[in-house]
Parts: sequence; C-alpha cells; structure tokens
Amino acid sequence: MTKEDVIKQFTLLKGVGSAKAELIYSYGFDTVDKLKKATVDDLKKIQGITEKNAQDILNQLKEDKKKEPLKEKEEKKVTKPPSTEKKPEDIPEKKPSKDDSVEIVEETTDEYKAKKKPKLSKKQKEQLRVRKQIKKRTPTFLREEWFRYKRIPKNWRRPDGITSKMRINLSYRPSKVRVGFRGPKEVRCLHSSGFEEILVYNTKDLQNIDPTKQAVRIGSTVGTKKRLEIAKKAEELEIRILNMKV
Repeated sequence: MTKEDVIKQFTLLKGVGSAKAELIYSYGFDTVDKLKKATVDDLKKIQGITEKNAQDILNQLKEDKKKEPLKEKEEKKVTKPPSTEKKPEDIPEKKPSKDDSVEIVEETTDEYKAKKKPKLSKKQKEQLRVRKQIKKRTPTFLREEWFRYKRIPKNWRRPDGITSKMRINLSYRPSKVRVGFRGPKEVRCLHSSGFEEILVYNTKDLQNIDPTKQAVRIGSTVGTKKRLEIAKKAEELEIRILNMKV
C-alpha cells in the first residue's frame, strides 16, 4: 500500500484529520495493523494526540476487528462460478528448445604476477636489511627554528651563524645531518627493492638496461601514449617499471 492509501484509511477514524494522519504515519505506523498493535503510551508520544484521543482511536480499531470476521463469513456464503482455468494436468508440457538453453559463462580471473626481483649477492641482501634498520632509527632532519616563524619551511638547511645553538651542538637541540646516519656503501642510492633506478623518457632509453640489476622510472613529463609504449616494450624485455603497474 502507498502512503496516500494508508493516510486515507487513518482519516476514516473519528478525530483524525489529514495532518494528524500524516503525523501518525511519520512516527512509524505505516500500516493499519501496526496502529492496531500500538498502545496508548505509543500514541501519546505523537505531537498533538492526547490520552483521550489515543484511547478513542484504539477503541475504533478494536471495533473494526470484531466486524472483520463477520464480513469474511458473508464472503464465504457467496457462490463462485465454476472456473474456466485449465488444470495443470490438462496443460501440455513444453519441450526445452534451443533458444531456452542457458549459456554458462566461465569467469576468468587474472593470474597474479609476482614483481620482478634483482639478482643480488649475499652481502648486498644483508646490507639492505642493515640499511632498513638504520632508516628506522634515523630522525627527520628539520631546519633550524622552523617552528618559530611561518616564513621558514621545514626542509633541511645546514645551520649557520655565530649565535646558532644548533651549529655548536648544544644539548636538547634537534639532530643535524651527519655521516653517522649514512647507510652501507654497497647498497647506497639503490631502490628499496634492490634495483638501481634509471630514469627513462622513451622506448630507446630501454635498450641499454640490464633487467637483472636495473629498473626504470618513467619521467613525470612523459604523456600517457608514450607511457603505454614504454610499458609494452619493458614487458617484452622483462624490465621492471617502478612507478607504473604493468
């Protein structure tokens, strides 16, 4: 039943206008059966309905309940004409035709391809682990007095000046960039995967790449068309691209 039909049924009740019927509907009583199950306290919560009004509405609904079984008995007495509908036994069974056959479509799932890894010596693998541990404990190097003035950015600059407390390494000052924070020499400047990064801008730049040790990074100024060409060529040569999903 639609909202309008339910509100019409509510307005048939004595003491319930269209505005009050809409309020009753908005409080969750979207059918007459729900309203019949409601209590006086439930209806009192609705704005504009007093205890007396609530009692009158429920009494009217109870009277309607008593009348309903009498109507059902009267309807049963009315003789129905013999139905002309065919019994299921009389209806001939349909044979499945070629058109009715259902096509079974198999879902094809893309196989997961593991990312290409470089060929590293045992020492290089160990030093990559060491570099990772050093990186964890390395602080973020911030510019001197970046917190004091809005015009000073956070990016690192070497502290200078005669009165600079950071320059003369006074305690409770932030860490400076020093040699001690450096990673192992053999794996320095390598990608976290262990590859040496090579910047490329076209397919010609892929010719001198060693796929066992080097991986490429496509330049930021390269357009989509060229990127796809580079990706296709790199897949043929089995070269890993670090900034693009192939």
